[in-house]
Amino acid sequence: MFNIVVFKAILVAYTSVLRGTGSVILSALLSVRWAWCPRLEKQVQVFSVMQSIVSFLIMGPICSVVMLYLLWTDLWCVTASCTIWLFYDWNTQTRAGRRVSCVRNWTAWTYYRDNDCIRLIKTHNLLPNRNYILGYHPHGIGALSLSPTESNGFSAKFPGITPFVATLAGNFHMPLAREYLVSAGVCPVNRATLEFILSCNGTGNAVIISVGGAAESRYCTLGVHCMTLKNRKGFVKLALSNRADLVPVYSFGENDVYKQLILNEGSWWRLIQRRLQKILGFAPCVFQGRGLFSPDTWGLVPFSKPINSVVGKPMEKPKISSPSQELNHYHAMYMSSLTQLFDKHKTHFELREEDVLVIH
Repeated sequence: MFNIVVFKAILVAYTSVLRGTGSVILSALLSVRWAWCPRLEKQVQVFSVMQSIVSFLIMGPICSVVMLYLLWTDLWCVTASCTIWLFYDWNTQTRAGRRVSCVRNWTAWTYYRDNDCIRLIKTHNLLPNRNYILGYHPHGIGALSLSPTESNGFSAKFPGITPFVATLAGNFHMPLAREYLVSAGVCPVNRATLEFILSCNGTGNAVIISVGGAAESRYCTLGVHCMTLKNRKGFVKLALSNRADLVPVYSFGENDVYKQLILNEGSWWRLIQRRLQKILGFAPCVFQGRGLFSPDTWGLVPFSKPINSVVGKPMEKPKISSPSQELNHYHAMYMSSLTQLFDKHKTHFELREEDVLVIH
């Protein structure tokens, strides 16, 4: 009975954390070494990861369905109000968003970080009087270490720099989910938004883009280091036209936290996957993680393996309004810089000297 009471107390504390009010309670509970429950802290970490996954994947569609249902009930005014607000506030996400400090500093994000042992490693300073585009590699299944929150200590390591994590614009078309993303510091990955942040929002801005995107996630599997980059030059053009410095970022271990079924090139399944990618904007993947309560069962929770995100050296460049030949030059420089970053740090994170970065 005592165990049940304490477990209920843990759940109440965790719920308070999600609301931004229970960090003190949960920290006090987790500071006690329960002899009868040595895996308590680990379970809270797993819950934190799961709430993040559910929020990103399911919250938007569920809220949209609920709003449609309410439209045919006596509570239709709720749907009407949310729709009016959505149109009235439409430009917020394209104008550097509306950050909420308590959301970005939730204690839940700290447990999310600790579950996957996510670390942000700084190699060079980022100056507050410059703007930056951080190219994040690889995308993996969910770009788990690509977090807009302060769990990885970004602001402490790069003082004066405001990070913006860019994601699919379609995520901002769903009620409530949009507010969640905007408050965390996420922005749409479209030219209008990124140009505003880099040219009309002062200095000290860092836009984080997963350059390989959905196409790169198809190659995500243990021990594989494949990048989709050779024909991705839009981010370089964006940097040149707005005089933003390019910064390569490589996350060692990002591809190791899920097991994915890699579809053979030329097969019907691969063709279907590519077709769905063009329609949906992301590549549906067949993958598995661990279960919510046991690492020996299947589920959506990523396996607890370390992810080390290494931030490379900024590439300074002049402003070129209409780059042409310069585009290929700086794109080649970026690929070379990313390869050097990978080769320099790979042996520090349990990779072999003969492991190479493959760029498609």
